[in-house]
Amino acid sequence: MITIRLADAGKRFNREWIFRRLSYVFAQGQSYAIIGANGSGKSTLLQVIAGAMNPSEGQCTYTHDEQSIDGELIYQHAAIAAPYLELIEEMTAKEFLHFHQQFKPFQAGCNTDAILNTIGMQHAADKQIRYYSSGMKQRIKLAQAIFADTPVLLLDEPCTNLDQQGYALYHQLIRDYCSNKLIIVCSNDVQEYDFCTHQLNIMQCKQA
Repeated sequence: MITIRLADAGKRFNREWIFRRLSYVFAQGQSYAIIGANGSGKSTLLQVIAGAMNPSEGQCTYTHDEQSIDGELIYQHAAIAAPYLELIEEMTAKEFLHFHQQFKPFQAGCNTDAILNTIGMQHAADKQIRYYSSGMKQRIKLAQAIFADTPVLLLDEPCTNLDQQGYALYHQLIRDYCSNKLIIVCSNDVQEYDFCTHQLNIMQCKQA
């Protein structure tokens, strides 16, 4: 079981504290929503949790079955989908998922063809991603994260560019493939995080 702990953690850019004195525990098998207004720092907090940024003060630590994990290696245990992470648009969907699988294997019983069929994109499997609509690209982003065989799933505005059918697919994928994961969703859209059992409002973490 993976556990992520923030202990008096804070992140500052120049003189502005994005969040400060934040202590929180994220545990595998639970789902968490990080909420707050646009520009409040949700994505920054998620990047600290993901090990992509170091906190300016305090600590972010990781344990797996009570054994410490080096922060530089947490990426091996986590998958992420976010607007600022780009797809390789010269690849087809099939090529991209196969490429991604080399770094993070899919969950047992899943393969590229089955995944594309599940997300309703089998018809575009051999088309270059650069020709996809924004909604199709978002489905691919979600697929590479959700189907990865990792205990941690990090989602930043996961339904960006999705229509109502896409929202329904997102919730179905969460139900079917993520029941045992540690899920963290950054969003101010309740439809993206209404399944989460815990909420952390970053607006309450901005003490000077």
